[in-house]
Amino acid sequence: MQTITLDRYADVRDAYRQHDLEQALYDAGGVVMADSLLVLHGAEHHKRRRVENRLFRRGTFRYWEKAFLRDVVTDTLAPFAAAGRADLLEIGYRTVMNLTAMVAGLDQPTGAPEEAGAATEALYRFAKTFSEGATLVHSTRDPGEVRAEVAAALEEFDAIFLQPSIARREALLAQLAAGEIAEDDLPRDVLTALLRNWDELGIDRDILRRECAFYLQAGSHSTADAFGHAADDFFSWARREPEAAEKGRHDPAILQRCVYETLRMHPASPVAQRRALAPISLRGGTEIPEGAFVVLDIAAANRDSAVFERPDVYDPLREVPADVPRWGHAFGGGMHACIGTELAGGVPAPDGHPVSESEQVLGTVTLMLEALLAAGGRPDPDSPPQRDPHSAREHFGSYPVVFGS
Repeated sequence: MQTITLDRYADVRDAYRQHDLEQALYDAGGVVMADSLLVLHGAEHHKRRRVENRLFRRGTFRYWEKAFLRDVVTDTLAPFAAAGRADLLEIGYRTVMNLTAMVAGLDQPTGAPEEAGAATEALYRFAKTFSEGATLVHSTRDPGEVRAEVAAALEEFDAIFLQPSIARREALLAQLAAGEIAEDDLPRDVLTALLRNWDELGIDRDILRRECAFYLQAGSHSTADAFGHAADDFFSWARREPEAAEKGRHDPAILQRCVYETLRMHPASPVAQRRALAPISLRGGTEIPEGAFVVLDIAAANRDSAVFERPDVYDPLREVPADVPRWGHAFGGGMHACIGTELAGGVPAPDGHPVSESEQVLGTVTLMLEALLAAGGRPDPDSPPQRDPHSAREHFGSYPVVFGS
């Protein structure tokens, strides 16, 4: 099979818009990714995306951020800050865990605090296992061993979280049909949307399970990873340009630009992969024959000097072309653009046109970075960060931090 690599910004953008390029990055991770939104193509993808898109509206993100997301961030960070030290990866996962569970539609115990804590621990464990399965193509471990761990975790996840959540929603849907409750009484999550549109979507319980597992791992893994890189980049910037960083520390709009610059330089998926279902001609002149395997080098495209001046330099204050987002291709594009872009990254304010606080949507990663810096978080001088030895991707395996002035 012929392999064509695209590494220029314009070529990658054009490729994302081609309907005859089919997702091919997650073939190895089918144990958790098969038939999920991210790998569907054509009519089936359009149908699933249309159903799930209704949940991901800007007004919803703004409400979540104003109503409870900032409190979730600060409350999760508080015990770590009180202890004086923590690991950024654990902070990241634990902060986003409850949010991603809510989006997926996974109910948690509402009783004693220790029950809630145990549930969060289980979700944390499942999300990490599912993430390793989804990114199996980049794993350095034995693939069979990873798939077996993911399959076992899916069974446990199904029994502990998914089946009770399904039962509750099916009862609510029956009440809605009987006129006993109103539309607004239904949860606004992926699981409810799938159950309501069951016949139209033509899915089964295995697909339902994988879709909910996909949302749990995709939201938590990419957000926690972005948070670790955003903090590391900010710490380096503060050492290199202390005055600019100190100003940014107290300006949420600049912190959001810091996050966007991190996403440009450290995209969660450094490459995307596609299969050509038909011959394709890109605007830049590249010819892609039917059956070719196409690698979209996002990491390289996000450092294209024709688009980004001094592309290898972390510069949150940089100028970018009007038609180019500050994060480059970090959130993908076309039919498979990340459905949670605004939840993770917020909504950028137009350059030179500040928005009111009520209209502002900073995004989860910016809120996490803001809270970390406000608590005096900084790298542990006695324990440097370590890369993940089990991944070929640019992930941290650990990132110890300490707190205080």
